[in-house]
Amino acid sequence: MQRSDSKDENEETTEKVELPSNHFTETDLHDSWQNYLEELKEKDVIIYNAIHSFQLKKQDENTVEIIYPSSSAKSEFEKIREEFFGRFMRKVNHFNIQLEYRKDVSMKREIVTKRMIFDKFAAINPVLRELDDLLKFDLN
Repeated sequence: MQRSDSKDENEETTEKVELPSNHFTETDLHDSWQNYLEELKEKDVIIYNAIHSFQLKKQDENTVEIIYPSSSAKSEFEKIREEFFGRFMRKVNHFNIQLEYRKDVSMKREIVTKRMIFDKFAAINPVLRELDDLLKFDLN
């Protein structure tokens, strides 16, 4: 028996199928995103809290820019990206959308605690630190 390293002539060739690319507006994108976020709020609050501040912008007919605050938030977005964009592409009948990501750290929302506020004031007035040591303020 001889082994042949050549490929069979009968192999199927895959052709790229042209998918529809209908026009969609930025309003369509924003409305779909807001509706999806409302559904996500009910389904999975943790992912919702991570991605609700994301901004989606239409760059051109085939490109959507996703502006995100942090890498951890982006990883949460990756969990739902396929579901959201699959739904959106079917809705607008445009299947050639490319995604571009841009990190914007100014979007980060920091939760300010009582302790952080106290530390800020104590830096201005050191007497507050002495009062905290003496009276043991509950800043939790």
